[in-house]
Amino acid sequence: MSSSASVPKPSNPGPAQTAIANTKSVYANIRVGPGTQYRDIGDLRDNSLCVYYPQTRTSDSWYWVEYSGVSGWVSGSVVDFEAVVGGPPSGHTPTPYDGAIAIWHWKGDGVAERTIEELATNVKRLAPNVSQIWVKTSDGPYWQGRFDSSSMAVNGTSDLTRWADTLSRFGLQLHAWCVPTGVDIESEARIIAQTCNHPGVKSMILDVEPYTGFWQGGAEAVRPFMMRVRQLVTNARFHIGMSMDPRPWHFSSIYPNEWYPFIDSLHPQCYWQTFRTTPEYTLQQMMDTWASYGRPIYSALQGDADLEGQREAHTLATKRHGNLGLSWWRYGVISQFGAVNTPIEVNPVEDPDEDNDYFVDEVVVVPDGPGFRRGTYTGKSELSSYDGTWGWKVLYKTTEVNISKVWAEWKTTLPESGRYEIATFVPARHATTTRARFKIHGIRGTTTEVVVDINQYQNRDRWVTLGIFDLVKGQTNAGKVFLNDVTGEPDKEIAFDAVRFRRILTVPSGNEGNTGTVGDGPDVINGVNVADGYESPVGTNVERASTQVWPSGWLDASPYAQLYFVGTPSEAYHTGADLNFGRPYEDLGMPVYATASGVVVYQASLRPWGNVTIIRHDPLKQPTGKVYYSRYGHMQNVSVAVGARVRRGQQIGEIGNGEGRYVPHLHFDIVGTTILVSSPGDWPGTDLARLKKHYLDPKLFIQQNRPG
Repeated sequence: MSSSASVPKPSNPGPAQTAIANTKSVYANIRVGPGTQYRDIGDLRDNSLCVYYPQTRTSDSWYWVEYSGVSGWVSGSVVDFEAVVGGPPSGHTPTPYDGAIAIWHWKGDGVAERTIEELATNVKRLAPNVSQIWVKTSDGPYWQGRFDSSSMAVNGTSDLTRWADTLSRFGLQLHAWCVPTGVDIESEARIIAQTCNHPGVKSMILDVEPYTGFWQGGAEAVRPFMMRVRQLVTNARFHIGMSMDPRPWHFSSIYPNEWYPFIDSLHPQCYWQTFRTTPEYTLQQMMDTWASYGRPIYSALQGDADLEGQREAHTLATKRHGNLGLSWWRYGVISQFGAVNTPIEVNPVEDPDEDNDYFVDEVVVVPDGPGFRRGTYTGKSELSSYDGTWGWKVLYKTTEVNISKVWAEWKTTLPESGRYEIATFVPARHATTTRARFKIHGIRGTTTEVVVDINQYQNRDRWVTLGIFDLVKGQTNAGKVFLNDVTGEPDKEIAFDAVRFRRILTVPSGNEGNTGTVGDGPDVINGVNVADGYESPVGTNVERASTQVWPSGWLDASPYAQLYFVGTPSEAYHTGADLNFGRPYEDLGMPVYATASGVVVYQASLRPWGNVTIIRHDPLKQPTGKVYYSRYGHMQNVSVAVGARVRRGQQIGEIGNGEGRYVPHLHFDIVGTTILVSSPGDWPGTDLARLKKHYLDPKLFIQQNRPG
């Protein structure tokens, strides 16, 4: 690290420009002077919003930038500044969504709150910039109350009045959404028109998707249906939007040309985590597919995705693609509100003055593991099993229409009272039901259960949030999750997989830097686990603490971004390091250690790797620090499981040979995005640009982020 004096912002920097930073790697260093000899003081994230000064450009292309409270110099060789979209496009017709942030509400049975007032109170407390609640009012020819037993159920116009009046007291607008099916055109049109004609309802969004339970009327039913809706709605200018799965292979299957004359706006479901892509890819694919449709776009973003991805999606949707408003799917599964609460117009120079939410405790209850119980009502062994791809047993059986044959429950001892995110894992196989009915018990202030329907068929091989619940430590059955095999469907399969409990800790704005305890394990700041630094995953305690990153005797046989296996079908740029010790096979069985503190999020045998272990590390140095992931390949005798918290320097396994596929070594890489969450075996191959967008040079990264 250089001791060169800092170079301040020029006295005449010229006009500032707001831009999206397109970095060549995961991030670009912000330095105190225009050169690599100057000290690194922060990171400029890829696809983040910043302010830069074009006229400060030096002869070797360094610029003065301001980003998230950090100001300094960034090299133009590692970042491009993309001009942001400003204001509505020419000819834009105003809509009810301009400048607005909305949250979708599905049904009262699917949230922890018991009343509309309680829901509105919590929305304004958690996300005061939200101005609209989009409430599901009907499904096909039925009011939504047919599928909702809660006090918030919508069974007619009197319930719309309750919703509108209550929300208005909190400065919130009521907007409606529904699922049209086209099976009973007259009945569906009348119930939609009753909703649209209610004075408290500001707009209607039609959820049109190519799946079972959605539009079934085909192309020929769209125009008669929509003409009848428009005939019955008294205000000819009443705004009706359409929400859909925006991926190109679904475009023609919802008959977009038939809907076009009747639709005023689009609300594409940009659920990048569900789609196993990135926010950037999902939004660009959506625009490539729908931008020419001729209707304003207001993206619906994924509320249960990671916070960093949500912030990136917000920036790209509003500043690259020109969305003038956004919505978030859905209330009840959003655990962190930092991105949701971000106004459409933001000042990227200032740190947001808002509370911050963190996951601080995590427990995964797997089938037949601690905290899991199951039973049958028939006295027979009804469940089949197999070893899942994430390292634990999966139970499954054929669904039942009316009478249950089996049940299962998941339960854990709560470390503290508070808000918890509860999620279930849906396996890749034997999970075809569209209505797995999970029941959550022991929620604060209630004596009833919350029922959440999960479509396992659409959500396979991923964690799906059941909801955010206020739980009391020591309360009977607090957070207990129950599931049986009754779904109302014949000949489907239902899976009984793992359930994850994560406690959410809210740290008031301005308190993130107050240090708590520091010990042999991770630092704890205001109750949040923080990584104190990174070290080599191999070597003795003394060697790992030394200034030399790879200990003496250890060789990186395939360094970061090096092209290897040249001229073979396996040719690729290497994502990290291949660490070997001594002569071949001499390192077999040597210990492997966690490079930093964190939580194991993946551990399983994965072809062609053998064992793969992935750790999501705690925020670096402070609660607002960056979260990184590390991956360890080919190990043997792995001693940690998914959900386990690890310390820096804790042994997690031994050097292995990938179950006999390789000469013994450790594959080790560090990732600055969430790519490994959706794809544990991710491998960019010969795509060097993609590699650098996700993976970091592990040796350089550890060197720059040592403990202390």
